[in-house]
Amino acid sequence: MNGHVKNMHFQQFMETAATLLSLLLLMTVDSTKTVAASTNQQCGNLLQQTLKITRIVHKESGDLIKTYKAAQGEMSELFCKVSVNDIPDPNISGLDPPARIASIYTHLQAFLPHFKRVYKQQTDLQSPGSPLLKELTRVWDRTESLASFINTFYQSLFPNLPIPEPAGGPTTLPPAQNVFQQKVYGCVVLKTYKDFMSNVSKELRNIKSKVCTKRTPINAF
Repeated sequence: MNGHVKNMHFQQFMETAATLLSLLLLMTVDSTKTVAASTNQQCGNLLQQTLKITRIVHKESGDLIKTYKAAQGEMSELFCKVSVNDIPDPNISGLDPPARIASIYTHLQAFLPHFKRVYKQQTDLQSPGSPLLKELTRVWDRTESLASFINTFYQSLFPNLPIPEPAGGPTTLPPAQNVFQQKVYGCVVLKTYKDFMSNVSKELRNIKSKVCTKRTPINAF
């Protein structure tokens, strides 16, 4: 009789343990779903903010190149067609989302010294109240802000993957230039940047569909 009671107690214990295990598994699944949904929402919110400033910079870069050409006088349409060395490539590199987002960030950082150089050159060529100088300053500031957004977005998605340093090392600027070379250099920098921003807009929309709409763990890459 005592053995029968012990068996009953053991069976009840096992049934209770199985029930608790099932509840724990359900709680774990629900928790995972909640974390995934929260991650997707955070990803989507950050990307939406980044896309917003990207669209603004893209539009302003197009306006800037028009203002730049108008301020250079004759032959301004030809300036952008001349080949110039040491200008960042407008194309985004990388085989997966982490590499491509990092490429956007390093490209933005690479353009900043060129903006500084163009602004300094145009300060010597334009009057102090020139609309070109104001637009250059605005796009320069926006580019710094966008780089910060991209960095935050990258770190939120891939916290264990530091952004790699640019493959070519620090940005290389061209040597001293005469006035004609300065006008050509500025035009090529701004046109290339506009092309780059067009690529960034497309890339971020593509990344949104690949990263923010999936429940793939953020460190899976």
